Amino acid sequence: MAASRSTTKVVVIGGGGTMGSSTALHLLRSGYTPSNITVLDTYPIPSAQSAGNDLNKIMGVRPRNKVDFQLSLEARDMWRNDGLFKEYFHNTGRLDCEGSEEGIKGLWEQYQSLVKWNVGLEKSTEWLDSEDVILEKMPLLKRENIKGWKGIYSSDGGWLAAAKAINAIGKYLEGQGVKLHFGDAGTFKQPLFTSDGVTCNGVETIDGSRYYADKVVLAAGAWSPILVDLEDQCCSKAWVYAHMKLSPEEVAQYKGVPVVYNGDYGFFFEPDENGVIKVCDEFPGFTRFKSHQPYGASHSKRISVPRSHAKHPTDTYPDASEKSIQKAIQTFLPQFKEKELFNRTLCWCTDTADAALLVCEHPKWKNFVLATGDSGHTFKLLPSIGKHVVELIEGNLAPDLAHAWRWRPGGDALKSRRKAHAKDLANMPGWNHDDVAGIEGELVSPDRDARGLETGLTKAKL
Repeated sequence: MAASRSTTKVVVIGGGGTMGSSTALHLLRSGYTPSNITVLDTYPIPSAQSAGNDLNKIMGVRPRNKVDFQLSLEARDMWRNDGLFKEYFHNTGRLDCEGSEEGIKGLWEQYQSLVKWNVGLEKSTEWLDSEDVILEKMPLLKRENIKGWKGIYSSDGGWLAAAKAINAIGKYLEGQGVKLHFGDAGTFKQPLFTSDGVTCNGVETIDGSRYYADKVVLAAGAWSPILVDLEDQCCSKAWVYAHMKLSPEEVAQYKGVPVVYNGDYGFFFEPDENGVIKVCDEFPGFTRFKSHQPYGASHSKRISVPRSHAKHPTDTYPDASEKSIQKAIQTFLPQFKEKELFNRTLCWCTDTADAALLVCEHPKWKNFVLATGDSGHTFKLLPSIGKHVVELIEGNLAPDLAHAWRWRPGGDALKSRRKAHAKDLANMPGWNHDDVAGIEGELVSPDRDARGLETGLTKAKL
């Protein structure tokens, strides 16, 4: 073990979420001294306002470029084989379908890109050229609802028990002696600097606590562009989902079904151990623009500010989302169209213009590392992404990753690589949850009864 690893102190802001918890884990696995690792978050791990604090996320290899492809394969192998993670991977298969001419064309191109790499995906991936073969993979779909559909079936895909996986990291960090601070003591206020004004040497939280370190990592997900100025490289957006509860007989019927996705409707998962199915629609996302001045900005500007469901558990979603969720249910699960929906929730992520991560040292602040910009597709990297953040900290991040994740102002993060620009919640009928007090309530600590996984899945999520 390098001597610097035993003595280097690192603070991880947002360490209760996907990229932050993974970073803390890989600091430990790389030989950093546990007491020299400090995790800060407004909520205990898994942070109740992290997008990763969720019932489930899709797992599958869907490459958009060589970097994404290699990272997906690396993560898939860890989900399969790593002792900390493998119990949270449910290998039910993944079924991606499209019905429009444009969608089918894109799906075929995706299939070709999957099999061309010659790494075994041609054995686990099938092109489904008709309704008949789609129904062979998922007989519970209704033929009349999938007319003209074609699909890709991946037997190595499935879903991830998201919050449980992050919770497992949290328990491991605590057991190893990592320093964990939550509430006021874990809520970011500002970075600290040496006398030169550019070398970051710690963090101050809103209760006045100061944590000094050799490296500071900002991994605050959708809250990252709110906390420090990222020069509009990231735009935080919300997506929606709802839950329904199945009877034991219905659970038995749907147990083990593949994740089903269609770009025009959304997706759903098999029921979990409590009989809960999560249904999501598919759309470009919602923003929530406010006037705000993040640290490092010279003035206030319009920026999309997440509204934490953990702090506002009675929030739901706009009327349009109810219609689109119902449309997804009618398409995928029409026999459940009369089921009562609950936990109608916004889930916040932050997009970059090209949908690649933003993992680099801040160009103005030495030793202040960014690990954000998940763009809605990063949770599957939970087991492995922190390894690459540690490589960045140590100055040996691979050149292709460093280039893809570099500081890169410009582009259109409001649209990113989605079909259209996100719509703002202020313009959506049925969204009645904002107040005139601005965003200050989003940047302070939670009430004191928000505690860990149980709260994250029941009070804040379910």
